[in-house]
Amino acid sequence: MKKLIVPKFATEAEEARWWDDHMDIVGEHLLEAMRNGTAQHGTPERLVREARAAKTIELPDDDLDRALRFARRKKVDGRQYILDLLHSALDREQAAMKRAARRKSA
Repeated sequence: MKKLIVPKFATEAEEARWWDDHMDIVGEHLLEAMRNGTAQHGTPERLVREARAAKTIELPDDDLDRALRFARRKKVDGRQYILDLLHSALDREQAAMKRAARRKSA
């Protein structure tokens, strides 16, 4: 069976298209892994383990609704949109801290 190589994706939409375009070979690999007992990703045990390890944070309803509205307008997944916003804010904060540290040491 041909080895399945999953590329890195720039967007969620690009990833969704790739999986959709390769559904037949992905299905073949999954069936083969289930037959020979090597299927591990996505098992119920793994999903439960990952869910228990995930940390949650509560957002005010107004903020969550606002973010989800923006995500819908951009036609992107709401959860991913919020994560992208958080990552951008953290990157800006880290850059600001580095700049401040450089000014302090100069």
